Amino acid sequence: MSENDLPQNTQYKGILWTLGVIASAVLIVILILATWWSQEPDPFNVYDEAIERSKVDDTTDIPLGYVYANTLAHIAEVLLHKPGGYITNDAAPPGVFMDNMPNWELGALVILRDATTALRNHFARDQSQSAEDPDLAIAEPYFYYERNSWALPSTEAEYQKGIDSLHNYMTRLQKPAGKKAARFYARADNLWQYTEIVIKRLGNLSVRLAASTEKTYIREMTLQQTLTPEADKLKQEHLSTEPLEQTPWLLVDDMFWEARGSAWALLHILKAIEHDFRSILISKRAMNTVDIMIRALESSLQPIMSPVILNGSGYGLFANYSLTMANYIARANAAALDLRDILNRG
Repeated sequence: MSENDLPQNTQYKGILWTLGVIASAVLIVILILATWWSQEPDPFNVYDEAIERSKVDDTTDIPLGYVYANTLAHIAEVLLHKPGGYITNDAAPPGVFMDNMPNWELGALVILRDATTALRNHFARDQSQSAEDPDLAIAEPYFYYERNSWALPSTEAEYQKGIDSLHNYMTRLQKPAGKKAARFYARADNLWQYTEIVIKRLGNLSVRLAASTEKTYIREMTLQQTLTPEADKLKQEHLSTEPLEQTPWLLVDDMFWEARGSAWALLHILKAIEHDFRSILISKRAMNTVDIMIRALESSLQPIMSPVILNGSGYGLFANYSLTMANYIARANAAALDLRDILNRG
């Protein structure tokens, strides 16, 4: 190597070193952002949020249904404005490389859609032949817009329109100001219809979580020949002889985070129902049943102590997060079944 080549080699190595430092710095920033954006949103107080939105001093001054509608709107706002914003439709790093939070958002979004549909079709209508609320007829379809659209219109823009329509409904509940007053009917039959949907969602989550473990089967229970009507109904609704298809190893954490998002959203909706349906729940002696659902979902959202989702064997060295989550979801589902039966009684 000639002496004339040394400056060029030094300059070339300097460029490579500079590029390496920049690449390392960018990678560190992406990892920090990804870690920050992967943090689950904290639970919020549905009563405090309703009071803050309505600008009153106490929830007793809030019209019936306001807490429920505001809870739906705030869940959607959390999806859009949590750290990192709405990540599912990200087309750039670090969001495009993340999968835990998009699955969490999916779980919360499905529960939000169910609850908004229940508000439009059941809670805000006096009977099947009555006209639907105009603002809710606008709000509900926006939340069903495709969840991963980053082009115009973006998912965030469409969901924001749904939030605005919910706020319009809430304004008409509180102060119509010349417009047709909004209505909310806290009846047992309305809540029974929504509970049916919740049962199906929780049952599906519980089964899929259980399928995240090896050799998982749902076997038919051995029953006596003379079955009571209740036992026969239980057998038909909840038992199966079909083995579960095991969740692929790479999708185990996706299922877990979807369940966490569903539990987070449903927890707040149940607290809102506990407020707005208080009179009917007390008269039906069902308040304790709703509390059981709430406590089970709160337990399912305990902090995770591992950086990865562990799915060890039942009595092995490592915990099985999927089965633990499935246990809490199943407890909430069992309480929902009780709630349905209680509401269905005369």
